[in-house]
Amino acid sequence: MWFIINIGLTYLVIGFASALIIFYLFKRQVPGNFIGALIIGLFGSFLGGLLYRAFPQIFNFFTDINDVNVYAAFFFSFILIWIFSKLSSQK
Repeated sequence: MWFIINIGLTYLVIGFASALIIFYLFKRQVPGNFIGALIIGLFGSFLGGLLYRAFPQIFNFFTDINDVNVYAAFFFSFILIWIFSKLSSQK
């Protein structure tokens, strides 16, 4: 049970950290401000972890923390926030 909670918390922290970095450090405008970046960041981190579980051979050289591929989760979280930001700024 604690193993699953540990994995979920790791994804939550990664999504939160990526939202903080994109919104406050890079100062990207995202619809919904920080909350919008946070939702997309959380979705991206979980999606990155899911893709890692589906294709582990592609991500073998990345580091695992709490059985979570941190780089894949960060990567997809950042990419989704960036795409969301780009699509919203075109309107």
